[in-house]
Amino acid sequence: MNELEEKLAVLPDKPGVYVMKDDKGRIIYVGKAINLKNRVRSYFQSSRHHSPKVLALTARIADLEYIITASEIEALILECNLIKKHRPKYNISLRDDKSYPYIKITVNEDFPKVYATRKVQKDGARYFGPYTSAGAVHETLQLLRTLFPVRSCRNLDARRPCLEHHIKRCLAPCAGKTDKIVYSEMIKAVCLFLEGRSNALMKKLKQGMDDAAENLEFEQAARLRDQLAAVEKIIEKQNIVTGSGDQDAIGLARSAIGTCVQVFFIRSGKLVGRDYFMLTNSEHESDADVLAAFIKQYYIQAAFIPREILLPVGLEEQHLLSGWLTGIKGGRVLLETPCRGTKKDLVNMAAGNAATVLTEQSAKIQTKTDHSEGAVAELARYLGILEPLARIECFDISHIQGAETVASMVVFEGGQANKAEYRRYKLTTVEGKPDDFRSMQEVVGWRYREAAAKGPVPDLIIIDGGKGQLNAALPVIRAAGLTEVTVIGLAKEFEHIFREGISEPLILPRYSQALYLVQRIRDEAHRFAITYHRKLRARRNLTSVLDHINGIGEKRRKALWDHFGSLAKIKEATIEELAAVPGMTKLAAKAVYNFFRQGSYSP
Repeated sequence: MNELEEKLAVLPDKPGVYVMKDDKGRIIYVGKAINLKNRVRSYFQSSRHHSPKVLALTARIADLEYIITASEIEALILECNLIKKHRPKYNISLRDDKSYPYIKITVNEDFPKVYATRKVQKDGARYFGPYTSAGAVHETLQLLRTLFPVRSCRNLDARRPCLEHHIKRCLAPCAGKTDKIVYSEMIKAVCLFLEGRSNALMKKLKQGMDDAAENLEFEQAARLRDQLAAVEKIIEKQNIVTGSGDQDAIGLARSAIGTCVQVFFIRSGKLVGRDYFMLTNSEHESDADVLAAFIKQYYIQAAFIPREILLPVGLEEQHLLSGWLTGIKGGRVLLETPCRGTKKDLVNMAAGNAATVLTEQSAKIQTKTDHSEGAVAELARYLGILEPLARIECFDISHIQGAETVASMVVFEGGQANKAEYRRYKLTTVEGKPDDFRSMQEVVGWRYREAAAKGPVPDLIIIDGGKGQLNAALPVIRAAGLTEVTVIGLAKEFEHIFREGISEPLILPRYSQALYLVQRIRDEAHRFAITYHRKLRARRNLTSVLDHINGIGEKRRKALWDHFGSLAKIKEATIEELAAVPGMTKLAAKAVYNFFRQGSYSP
């Protein structure tokens, strides 16, 4: 009897969580059970009724651990936390759920900031989300800053207000132009807006406007009047769907490309927004199991839980989940599966929207395939290459009159950029003397000399430049032993392709996917090269600027650059932040701080 069989033999008949591991000790599945003995042993019984997913899971289980809990709801809480922490391979999971953005309001500060973040911490701040796209977050933030003059600056020690205050987009607490009471009332209104409580927000704004007018604070009254009008305009676009209350209506759709869950957010009876989430590893699971997994993973990180969650199908552990959510919210949460009426219509509408998302995603995948694999095959046909172009490498040179000459190599595999394989080179043989031909020879020599030791051999090499750059690079590439690899030059102006031994250029059809592909590759090589060139130039400029500050020599200059990474961040840093850099003193920090604010050369 091996170690795993021994553990199976002594499993307790108590509630708890079980953790399955592979032969490398990695957690591959986490589950909960009312009875650990019965649930875990069921995985190792006759495989006739097991799904392909369970068969694949059990084939990889090398070790097992379990944690006994006092109740099933404790097991549920622990299961959710372990799945969130370890993201096991065989658990249903929200796609990239760790990277969902939130809107954060630092209500723990005297003058709170409102900004986007991807980290949720227990720091006393309020978080709204998660949102599925950064675009949605930035649109919401832009709308908020139009409605409410919240501060966007980092520090509160400005001597005078910035432009945002002059265009009435900030109350300028940094310059003492407002007090904590007025600012905190505005932040409360921002929170009401993000919660979708439009009626309460309008009531609060109107009351504040009346109070300001009564106290003869006409400027404040006018500001609140404008906010009220803007909120009313937004509310006009919101649909009243139920009588009252806060609800989430969840719809589910499935197709060959995956599973989509759509959530409608209903606040105070109005549909204030919606979002969709893609789930992975769900193809062999029932709708009920998929929904249960989604609820656990979504609401454990949600900033707001409504009083009622509407579901398309009933769940086996519906009451258990309801109790768990009630504990998180601190108030009763009901999970309901409506059969008719407005609530059922909402769930159906959410499901219809989820199906639309899957259709759109399928079209995007097909378009992406056409732009990648289809484009690669098309390019191979035009070039007369019979073998698949699995790996394409492209080189570009960047400099200003020979200064800070750099080269980039970008890699495309299957028609998609593989940024992990990108390389950049700082060239030295032509420094101060612009010579793109010699620069190209230097970089391809570095890359392909002893190619086996330098990395995989490409199927196609693109030299960004015309016939001259191609002829300069070819002897070096061939001398390195790459005699069978196709090498082409891409002329910058018209994307004419020059080939070895052929005087006339190849002109790809204007609207062909092959042309779009070589343009994307060339543009990416140029972007990567110019980004590196600018970084080196910025470092050189930073060096010359810091040379004018007393007490800043070569070591401190390098330490400042390594710590902050840019001149802009050094300018923004406080004395304390500057002094914290290794090798810096309080005196030197004051010198840097004063230099950028007063033009002073001494501390």
